[in-house]
Amino acid sequence: MTKKERAAAVTELLKQAYPDAQCALHYQTDYELLFATRLSAQCTDARVNIVTKDLFARFPTLEDYAAAPVEEIEDSIRTCGLFHTKARDLKAAATMLLQDFGGKVPDNMTDLLKLPGIGRKTANLILGDIYGQPAVVTDTHCIRLSNRLGFVKNEKDPVTVENALRKILDPAESSDFCHRLVHHGREVCTARSPKCQNCCLAVCCPSFPMGK
Repeated sequence: MTKKERAAAVTELLKQAYPDAQCALHYQTDYELLFATRLSAQCTDARVNIVTKDLFARFPTLEDYAAAPVEEIEDSIRTCGLFHTKARDLKAAATMLLQDFGGKVPDNMTDLLKLPGIGRKTANLILGDIYGQPAVVTDTHCIRLSNRLGFVKNEKDPVTVENALRKILDPAESSDFCHRLVHHGREVCTARSPKCQNCCLAVCCPSFPMGK
């Protein structure tokens, strides 16, 4: 089985196991997803959703972020960790969105990467979930499972994993594929003690039954 054939098989098995897989972060607008994803760095999605419930109510518009003292934003996101840096990024990103992009989150990688604190993982999430473009979000689950599934070998660099997956995934499926990897990584193919005996991917996973 080639990598591309295995990727197609994994895609179909994950679709059966997680038919409604979607981003775990809660949001209503394009910039809310952008900000929630920025807050998720070194923080769980569950914690981010708790924080953003109050944050989004306290700052309902981009103008509110841009006008607020950074200390007020810090106060709202303190439990997310790295809150000093994240608060500065949210304020600066809101200002840039208003001044340079007409208050709308960009629909291309080049402009997204210009925003403070935004890397390829967040940019890909925006492109996939907001704009429906082919996207590969290489978070920790995606990187770990890509190695175990043999799509890459002993690779930890997110960009290298992203490029490898783009070569073997159906572009139309790539964004949802990554969301499903997150669910599978949390529920079955965990970092420690993966539940290989209960894994829907066992039939095509080169790491089964080694439990790598």
